[in-house]
Amino acid sequence: MEVTIKERVHELYWKQDINCARTMLICLSELFHINLEEQTLCAAIGLHGAGGFRAQCGLVEGSLMFIGIYFSLNNKSDSDIASLCYQYAKEFSQKFGTLECYGLRPNGFNENDPPHACEKLTCTAIEFTSEFVKSQLLCD
Repeated sequence: MEVTIKERVHELYWKQDINCARTMLICLSELFHINLEEQTLCAAIGLHGAGGFRAQCGLVEGSLMFIGIYFSLNNKSDSDIASLCYQYAKEFSQKFGTLECYGLRPNGFNENDPPHACEKLTCTAIEFTSEFVKSQLLCD
């Protein structure tokens, strides 16, 4: 799985220039065999640190969107999904130290930043999120 994620993230970032939130959505949907509507992907266009504002990380935003989609398809209630999102944010923050793009980005932000600086972090976040979703399924 790790090689597949690494290759897919690299392709989405460098060949398609897709942001982190949409990359999370695409990779997670492929891992869990969920079809995404184009409109859903369009909704995530500006979700990379709130459009570059450096606020909540797009890796988190894309994951939260996926959790909503996936668990809705698995007949969870809105309140159950909101609780899962809360739990995910808590666990993500514990593992990575923050939910903010500004704090997660390797080497912070500089004028001459290379594109897709979070490629390695993205792969780790996809694996983390995949394990989180699987663990929630086992709880049922």
